Amino acid sequence: MFQDTGFRRRWWLYLLLTVALLVVVTPFVWMVLGSFKTSSELRQVPPTWLPEHPTLDNFTSLFSRLSFGTYFANSTLVAVAVTVGNLLFCSMVGYALAMLNFRGKKVIFALILGTLMIPGVVTFVPLFVLVANMGLVNTLPGLILPFLVGPFGVFLMRQFIMGLPRDLVEAARIDGAGEVKIFLRIILPLLGPAMATLGILTFLGSWNNFLWPLVVAQTNNSYTLPVALALYSTGQNQTEYGLLMAGATVVVLPVLVVFLIFQRHFIQGIATTGIK
Repeated sequence: MFQDTGFRRRWWLYLLLTVALLVVVTPFVWMVLGSFKTSSELRQVPPTWLPEHPTLDNFTSLFSRLSFGTYFANSTLVAVAVTVGNLLFCSMVGYALAMLNFRGKKVIFALILGTLMIPGVVTFVPLFVLVANMGLVNTLPGLILPFLVGPFGVFLMRQFIMGLPRDLVEAARIDGAGEVKIFLRIILPLLGPAMATLGILTFLGSWNNFLWPLVVAQTNNSYTLPVALALYSTGQNQTEYGLLMAGATVVVLPVLVVFLIFQRHFIQGIATTGIK
């Protein structure tokens, strides 16, 4: 009875959430269904939702025409390396800013917050010049090193660590544990929700990164999946939308799997970060 009354009072909220869900899900459903359509069916007017003649030709072309294994391996290596680097270095910096007392800590944290307000496009050219001077253009390290640590990850970890009991750290220091041991043995095991949140966001951003790999990667051996799909799905006269749909479907799958595995920790990390 009480549940029915609550539903009647908030029916508009459920309706709004349902509409928002449809708006978000509809493009992905269209993408998956379009990957099984022919090019002529994708261009026909009016468009159709369900494929009239389902085909796997788009996926066949994707795996046969493109060096899919190389591009997939490059994307996986870059995304995993960037994710691991952010989890390690951002948590270390966050621990230092949250639990250690040293001169200039507030200034450093203010600078980190300031970098959050700077669009990435502003630093794009100086970053490319720096990578070029280091001789890392057209290499996988050139795709990885500039993104091994980010200001958002530092801020997220610092806020989460500040919510942990300081008594644990003080007790460990009294017992003679060093800062590295405290971080590895006490702090790191408690960072599960925050690390899951940062890991998913970092992996998603790195996996879908297009502009930086497009500029830095200049040969087939260093292309990532988004760059390869953009370059090879455009024919001489027209874009092969079926190939794009199939490639986008394959690109989305790893991110979807990662999110489904860590969704509980992701939601918990978002809900508890910053709560003291």
